[in-house]
Order: sequence, then C-alpha cells, then structure tokens
Amino acid sequence: MTERPQGTGVPEDQMLYAKLLEWGARIGFVVLVAGFLNYMLGLLPHHVPVQRLPELWSLPLADYLARTATPTGWKWLVLLAHGEFPGLVGIAILSGCSIVPLVAVTAVYARRGDRTFAAITILTIAVLLLAASGILTAGH
Repeated sequence: MTERPQGTGVPEDQMLYAKLLEWGARIGFVVLVAGFLNYMLGLLPHHVPVQRLPELWSLPLADYLARTATPTGWKWLVLLAHGEFPGLVGIAILSGCSIVPLVAVTAVYARRGDRTFAAITILTIAVLLLAASGILTAGH
C-alpha cells in the first residue's frame, strides 16, 4: 500500500518528487533570468561582440562555431566568465532538475521494498546522465 501524507490524498513519493522538482525548476529559472540580465546589462565581457551577431546569425552552425571559436558540448563551461554563457547554467539546471527528485524517490522505493519502481528510477537516472554526458551524439 502506498503511503500518503496525512490529509493530501497524494502518495509520499509523488509529493516528494513534486516538491524537489518545483525547487529545481525555481532555482533553474532564477539562474536563467540572472544570466540573461547579466548579458543584457553587460556585467561580463562578451565572447562574441553584440555588433557581430547580425553577420553571424545567418551562418550554418559549423561556420558560426569556427568564426567565434565557441566550443561545443560541455566545453562551454570554460567560457562562464563571458556574458553569453552564465545563462546556459540555468538551462543546464532546468534540463537536469528531475535527477535529484528521482534519486530521492528511489530511496523511498528502496525503503519500502518496491524493487520494480526503484529499478525504473535508477534506469531513468542512468539514461538522463548518459544523455547529459554527450557520449551519444549525432551529426557532430
């Protein structure tokens, strides 16, 4: 039988997942907005000067990356001191914010002996981490 927090009618694992996902989404959104404001206010130097953007926007991606010396994959992290890149941290948080709740509910499932759901969440975490790793890429 699924445990339910008193008075909610919602199972414990769902409440925990929702609460942690909500916090992850909030943190990711705040970081994203802060990164955008940083860019708009010019608080950090730009990697690509804003004046060059109109000429670069129409280029194919490979040409844009070559002309701007912009790295791909997780290598963008080395450019966090440049105005365009802190906002990407918010995107990374938002895209990965389900991992922490999945780890938490895996512990709930393990504690109550629900091996099937624990296995499903562990596999889901593994797929998300594999996708984020960049090991599986197409067309690069």
